[in-house]
Amino acid sequence: MPGSTEPLETAKQLYRVPEAMRLLSMSRSYLYEQLRAGRLRSVKQGSTRLIPASAIQDYIGLLERESEGNYGQAA
Repeated sequence: MPGSTEPLETAKQLYRVPEAMRLLSMSRSYLYEQLRAGRLRSVKQGSTRLIPASAIQDYIGLLERESEGNYGQAA
């Protein structure tokens, strides 16, 4: 808001691997498998691997699209 003296609240934009694991309900090894496969994006800051919030949303969207394609098919 113009003229406001309150600091802007920002949503978290980068997650450490353990945080991303919890958000996506996946194991560390599976998360790294998805990174290697290019299905989940990450960035590095120094030696720390970080997962952007946008990459998490994109990954969820990918899973939803894949699920829609398989809906109604036999397992």
